Amino acid sequence: MIEALLQAAPLWAWIGFIVLVGFMLAIDLGVFNRKIHAPSSMEAAVWSCVWIAIALLFNAAVWKFMGAYKGVEWFTAYVLEKSLSVDNLFVFVLVFQSFAVDARHQHRILYWGVLGAIVFRAIMIVGGAALLNHFEWMIYLFGAFLIWTGIKMFVAKKEEETSLSDGAIVRIFKKIIPFDPEGGHQHFFTKKNGKWLAAPMLLVLLVVEFTDILFAVDSIPAVLAITRDLFVVFTSNIFAILGLRSLYFILANMINRFHYLKAGLAIILTFVGLKMCLAHQIKVRFRVNENTFIIASLIFISVVLLVSIVFSLFSTKHIGKKI
Repeated sequence: MIEALLQAAPLWAWIGFIVLVGFMLAIDLGVFNRKIHAPSSMEAAVWSCVWIAIALLFNAAVWKFMGAYKGVEWFTAYVLEKSLSVDNLFVFVLVFQSFAVDARHQHRILYWGVLGAIVFRAIMIVGGAALLNHFEWMIYLFGAFLIWTGIKMFVAKKEEETSLSDGAIVRIFKKIIPFDPEGGHQHFFTKKNGKWLAAPMLLVLLVVEFTDILFAVDSIPAVLAITRDLFVVFTSNIFAILGLRSLYFILANMINRFHYLKAGLAIILTFVGLKMCLAHQIKVRFRVNENTFIIASLIFISVVLLVSIVFSLFSTKHIGKKI
């Protein structure tokens, strides 16, 4: 694993990325969010802009030190992962509603969720890239999976609101680990009658991590369709999910307005799957170079995402007046 990472980028680049992310996370939780509180829309908007600005500065560094082609790859992967990650917000809202998590505690749970996501996504990215490098034919399997997922998402009926607090993973957790349902969402464990018990915060975090892994099963193959450069895939992926927490607090109260977002994401997934399966044939038949292919993908993904958001907001503007 270490060898594969060092082949993608020099050690100083990885160290610089880790130090930057670690510093920003420490500032986030240790300074600005040290006190438990519910971030305001303005605070969330500022942090969203901060994370996006840092991502773009990092993208500029990739462009400068790794070349324009890698810079475009990075930005395309970032936009793709950012758009697909927005779908996580629907599930996060449902999770917090199901477990009655107060808005004051949601930020801290999402913070620890991001740390877990970094570890799990690193494993999945390296594993997925290794499979594609050793078994080239798996690119068609990944592509077919993305096409199937996109079509399924497009034709699926709107899900009825369901509770996640009594799902299989919750029942298994409560059977295996001593649990205090009144432990709250401030700490992972509580001490009761001299015994340490798992608090609801740990259970909610487990559900958040599990749902993120499920979403990563779709998004990581999609990003690997853009590039197999581990440095580009991993860093763009992490920057996309780092800003997801702030974006959640901006969109949580208006999530019901994004009626066409799922359709847009379904189209994007289907497009990426088709690109994965047909890229080689298109390049040979129409003599399209890789750089043109990446730029075309970026334009298509950006346009579909923008159109789906605009149509959603326009078609639900009457709801916005009531909020």
